[in-house]
Amino acid sequence: MGKIVGLNGDEAVAYAAKQSSVDVVAAYPITPQTIMVEKFNEFVADGDVHTEFVCVESEHSAMSASVGASLTGARVFTASASQGLALMHEILYLASSMRCPIVMGIANRALSAPINIFADHSDMMGSRDCGWIQVYTEDAQEAYDWIIQAFKIAEDPDILLPITVNLDGFTISHSTQDVNMLDDKDVKKFLPEKKIEYLLDPEKPMTVGAGNNPDYYYELKMQQVEAMNKVPQVVKRVNDEFKNFSGRKYGIVDTYEIKDAEVGVMALGSVTGTAISIAEEMRMAGNKVGVIKPWFYRPFPSNEILTSLKNLDVLAVIDRAISFGAPFGPLCNDIMALLQNEEIDLEVFNVITGLGGRDITPNMTRSIFEKALEVQKEKKVKKPIIYLGVRS
Repeated sequence: MGKIVGLNGDEAVAYAAKQSSVDVVAAYPITPQTIMVEKFNEFVADGDVHTEFVCVESEHSAMSASVGASLTGARVFTASASQGLALMHEILYLASSMRCPIVMGIANRALSAPINIFADHSDMMGSRDCGWIQVYTEDAQEAYDWIIQAFKIAEDPDILLPITVNLDGFTISHSTQDVNMLDDKDVKKFLPEKKIEYLLDPEKPMTVGAGNNPDYYYELKMQQVEAMNKVPQVVKRVNDEFKNFSGRKYGIVDTYEIKDAEVGVMALGSVTGTAISIAEEMRMAGNKVGVIKPWFYRPFPSNEILTSLKNLDVLAVIDRAISFGAPFGPLCNDIMALLQNEEIDLEVFNVITGLGGRDITPNMTRSIFEKALEVQKEKKVKKPIIYLGVRS
């Protein structure tokens, strides 16, 4: 095995990309992602990797270059956040439609205006239907581990879709934690260097992403649907392989004490760590509470979530983004649709909190559990959406 190193989340992502034998990195800096590509550029300058590092003039160009490199057969990594991700938006659809297995680190950050450089999930939620697989992480260790696994998932012949690995800006990206790093040789065995089979070759000209009229467009979209539907089985296989040499267990959804829980809290990202800590305290006081942490948001892990919910009376869903004009936040909207489709009678309420990097404190998290217990007692949700932590 490797060694334990103090790294912030961005550095952990950079080291994981380094060990993944990336052929091309095309990127443009933006806070709080910058350290990811800055650190990787140090590896290039020091001769630690044989990667082509492409400095571009914008995030739009970064994703365009990434798509071009991926279409030649190269293993490609990039990174972004917030306004940068928004500028990439057009090309995100090209990457997924042309089946480019790019891996992108996202240090989630609020979108302007007003200008805010701190964490929430509005950036990625604005691109949630762009056809990318999406993973959300709780800490630097998970960010490191998922980057390495992401390449193997994305490059599987049955998948060939791009992946974002999301980590909350500053909360994870700039916080130093112990990261249990793997030996280079072990990572290389798990994820061998990519054998480049040139798809775009000057000697054999071909066209990609050409005009496509109604005769075929729908069928091509269905190919993406079919690939996305195969993701869970590939993830399970990759997770099992990863566990065999790392000892660390991953999956589509993680849970804490959910089997006998009557009240649950669901969230994405770093707040899940706080929720688990509070759930431990509340369990000691005799409350049957649990936590559901989806690692994957796309594809939406319907089966795994349904299994987690089966014994609950009440579920509180935390969203770190607003879906303006929609009934609920993004994650809660999907949960409500799932429950309606399955005709499941469960009391659910949505908590919108942590926008623009505002702290989600232990006391705030405790209040969510307490509200859920109150709903259980009254057997009715009186307020479907709670905007927690906002000053009136």
